[in-house]
Amino acid sequence: MLYGDLQFFDIIIFAAIAGFIIYRLRSVLGKRTGFQKENSNQKPIQKEQKKQENKIPSLLDNEVKLEAIYKHVSDFDHKQFLDGAKKAFEIIITAFNNGDKKTLVNLVSKDVYKAFEKAIDEKSNNSSSQFYSLIIDSVEDAKVENNTISISINFISEQMLNNDEGKIIKNKDTWTFEKPINSPSPIWVLTRT
Repeated sequence: MLYGDLQFFDIIIFAAIAGFIIYRLRSVLGKRTGFQKENSNQKPIQKEQKKQENKIPSLLDNEVKLEAIYKHVSDFDHKQFLDGAKKAFEIIITAFNNGDKKTLVNLVSKDVYKAFEKAIDEKSNNSSSQFYSLIIDSVEDAKVENNTISISINFISEQMLNNDEGKIIKNKDTWTFEKPINSPSPIWVLTRT
């Protein structure tokens, strides 16, 4: 009979321990009772985050004009834009040198395309030319007008002729890229050269 009393005593001890653990968990974690009100502290935090999104990052001296874009476009990323502008410059010039009108038509405005098309038809392009180096010298202008973002970039490029490093041509070009302010597309169109 003594052995049966010990089992009953063990069950009571384990039940007391389980009850104590449940009580402590409930007091630490709290309890959920159906409908929960929104925490009023969350709204000011969201407003602060929006203000931080419009914060202008530190820009290099030759990029300061991009502040005008940051003031109007909360999700603008100048590093991403400048990298994309360099890639676009290379793609457009390579397509022009190779006479690739199909590539050009999707990346440039109608007026710029007509100028490129005319130069290709007149054989003013040089298919033996290839990139040697390309840098962005500065941001010439940046503005938002009529719901369109417009950024002009000064490029300095060097192109090598016929794979001969002795025949390198250095050019300075100013190109203007545009995009509607509300466009979800990452594509900017070259509107002026």
